[in-house]
Amino acid sequence: MNITASMVKELREMTGAGMMDCKKALAETEGNMDKAIEFLREKGLAAAEKKAGRIAAEGIIDTCVSEDGKVASIVEVNSETDFVAKNEKFREYVAAVAAQAAKTNATDIDAFLEEKWELDPSKTVKEELSTMIAIIGENMNIRRFEQIKAENGFVTSYIHGGGRIGILVEVETTAVNDDVKEAAYNVAMQIAAMSPKYISRDDVSEEYITHEKNIIKAQIKNDPANEKKPENIIEKMIEGRFNKELKEVCLLDQVYVKNGDMNVGQYIDSVSKQVGAPVSIKRFIRFETGEGLQKKSEDFAAEVAKQMGQ
Repeated sequence: MNITASMVKELREMTGAGMMDCKKALAETEGNMDKAIEFLREKGLAAAEKKAGRIAAEGIIDTCVSEDGKVASIVEVNSETDFVAKNEKFREYVAAVAAQAAKTNATDIDAFLEEKWELDPSKTVKEELSTMIAIIGENMNIRRFEQIKAENGFVTSYIHGGGRIGILVEVETTAVNDDVKEAAYNVAMQIAAMSPKYISRDDVSEEYITHEKNIIKAQIKNDPANEKKPENIIEKMIEGRFNKELKEVCLLDQVYVKNGDMNVGQYIDSVSKQVGAPVSIKRFIRFETGEGLQKKSEDFAAEVAKQMGQ
């Protein structure tokens, strides 16, 4: 397979590895980007897995939280250009989509598009999207949405970078007061900044554990300094490195960004003691514009056409 300069550039942006290392990784994996990332990680040339990839389009994330904090939604709506993403009319439309998503019973984007548009029931969500495309003069699509309903507590939201990142955090507690709400907001900012994958170690999947330990084992084996080390020492090294990684991917284990002397779990515990009631993070959702899409921008038109039923 012909390895292009743009492929090398993309892999460099995703991993931080050197140009020649990226070129070799792509050659070894026949241009497969995911396998190239793994190749670099096993060689110890990529410190962490970064899968932002190429984004299909510009756009923004928005959230909607009910007045009682019991129901919340988060949506991503894409546009072709950053200019339109900053347009006030576009932002108002995205806010309306988020409000609809907070009330919907749809479980996927196709069902969501077919339901009645709440602000004008003579149209569907899809038809209103078509209207907005005509008004704004640029292709747009509703990429995804999620909804949280809190039973024993509340949901808080946080938007970062003008809509580049959006967070919902569900807090379980009987003490719904300003102190707890402030703590929830602080945790939401932590999630935006540090991008955890899980709440705690209990949530880490066996698949993730196996995958990451295999990567770490390959890193250790590829280091000549470890050639003569016995297997039991290698296993301890694997456990040590994996535990260090868990402190980065598990929210409660992360160093609390507003106070480096404690982790997030200890911060939540301190809030529980302060308010005299248990406080825990039950769930969080983190959306970042374009994450995980890994599609070329020219795919955007086809994606919009599919959503419009063309």
